[in-house]
Amino acid sequence: MTTPLKIIAGDATSPQAKGPKVVAHVCNDLGGWGKGFVLALSRRWPEPEAAYRAWHRGRSGNDFGLGAVQVVRVKPDVWVANMVGQRGMRTGSGGPPIRYEAVERCLNLLADHALRLDASVHMPRIGCGLAGGTWTRIEPLITTALCARDIDVTVYDRS
Repeated sequence: MTTPLKIIAGDATSPQAKGPKVVAHVCNDLGGWGKGFVLALSRRWPEPEAAYRAWHRGRSGNDFGLGAVQVVRVKPDVWVANMVGQRGMRTGSGGPPIRYEAVERCLNLLADHALRLDASVHMPRIGCGLAGGTWTRIEPLITTALCARDIDVTVYDRS
């Protein structure tokens, strides 16, 4: 059974749901944190940025890289999923930074975490801001990885 994807106006850092929640977003593979949705995350919780920077610093001995996910607890019932789905931070000769295959891998790992936590998933339109991706390519990845596994997903558009 596929759970329909919900798109609502609001702020993904204030997830509108009862029970356990995972706030998911896309990061780059360079350790940079300072533009876009991460600023809203850091205003609300310091832990995801600190964990991401430490994860990147220790990358020679961990799984940091495209397609990897780091889940950070920020409240008893809220986690943030740092998903490495973009190569670099700027559009260049290789096109925009988004890497759809990495986002797909991240979303499948995110689904495993959400199921283990019995959590709903909340996100902005991941990969469509600074990463340069298109929603028509991202939405089916979310639907296949999460909604098809009966995970409640809410996407937030800033109002």
